[in-house]
Amino acid sequence: MVADSPDAPGTGPAQRFRALSSDAALPRRIASISLHTSPLEQPGSGDAGGLNVYTVEVAKRLAARGVATDVFTRATGPDQPPVVEMLPGVTVRHIPAGPYGTLDKSALARSLCPFIFGVLQAEAGNEPGHYDLVHGHYWLSGRAGLAAAQRWGVPLVQSMHTLAKVKNLALAQGDSAEPEYRLRGEDHLVRHADHLVANTPVEAGQLVDHYGADPSRVSAVPPGVDLDVFSPGPRRAALRELGLAEDTELLLFVGRVQRLKAPDVLLRSAAALLERDPSLRERLVVAVVGGLSGTDLAQPRRLAELARSLGIADVVRWEPPRSRSELVTFYRAATATVVPSYSESFGLVAVESQACGTPVVAARVGGLPTAVRDGVSGVLVDGHDPEDYARVLDGLVRAPARRDALGTAGVGHAAGLGWEATVEGLLDVYRGTLVGERLPLASGQ
Repeated sequence: MVADSPDAPGTGPAQRFRALSSDAALPRRIASISLHTSPLEQPGSGDAGGLNVYTVEVAKRLAARGVATDVFTRATGPDQPPVVEMLPGVTVRHIPAGPYGTLDKSALARSLCPFIFGVLQAEAGNEPGHYDLVHGHYWLSGRAGLAAAQRWGVPLVQSMHTLAKVKNLALAQGDSAEPEYRLRGEDHLVRHADHLVANTPVEAGQLVDHYGADPSRVSAVPPGVDLDVFSPGPRRAALRELGLAEDTELLLFVGRVQRLKAPDVLLRSAAALLERDPSLRERLVVAVVGGLSGTDLAQPRRLAELARSLGIADVVRWEPPRSRSELVTFYRAATATVVPSYSESFGLVAVESQACGTPVVAARVGGLPTAVRDGVSGVLVDGHDPEDYARVLDGLVRAPARRDALGTAGVGHAAGLGWEATVEGLLDVYRGTLVGERLPLASGQ
């Protein structure tokens, strides 16, 4: 691990950075650090998820504003090119660090020092001042970003995306607590990053309450959804495209298959739903779309065995991670998308589903109360009792008009969460950080 900086709390790299006038405060080029997952990977498998979507969508829209982004990520194979231009103004740089292949998080932490060396080495061939700002994504990336920012004399903006202290307060059964070294690493970043970007006001409050962050150095800028891709469409046509009958009641889970995301809660609630109405079996399909992640990598048959023990193996459809265009079909076809996570910093899947006109049934945790308007675009459930989820899902199955009303309202709710709004909020943060302004808590709302 990288040694802690001797800086006093609240004196990050920007305190040593030449102040810019407000007219010159728009950065020309950003170093975006995403150590543990590449924006080129398919979301929904391994460690690839909403963070991947975030870095790609933000970088694309920054490029359209004239702000170039270099995304630094760990190389996972010897054949990966060192540099990949995704599009003009967006470049992915693969940095060899540690062994190739998928690494667990403890091994990733041990690869931090060679990754930092690789980032600094990649930048060394440029003229001084090549990057105006560093944006770290996730705590490991933040530690690398802090070292780079200090070396280059530029500010560090940090997005945690998930918080160890929050995750440890809501562990799924059988899941492991986040380690002490991560807790220390996050504490250090909170003290020394120039600005912290939270996904929601809830996360902003958690940074202040659990980590002692300075509220003037925390802004809430919600992630967005690509409204050009995720949009409403005929449900029956989507069901036919998936090879399902038009009267199918499709309950949908999308995301990494791991205990934290709680797909088992959906399986148990489906079993409870069939107990309530056995005749529904002829029309019910549960689709789990995503790849194994976390501790489930070591237990690849866990969920399939659970489905069999619950007597619902015949209604469960296991799907690999899908492209965005394919996901649109699943969302449009679903009766409801179920997001029963134990912890969720935002809930991008929930917003994508609503943008497609499908209501969401989600746990009332983390950023999901921001992503879902309870009783308007979906239903939030307290806790993770499958019976509670079954009760809500039964109501949607029995009342198609209510389901349709929630879906219509969801489209309107998602319309206010496009990526353009995210980029506007981030640019406000970047400008304020470059000129040394203190921004109000939850800026970008």
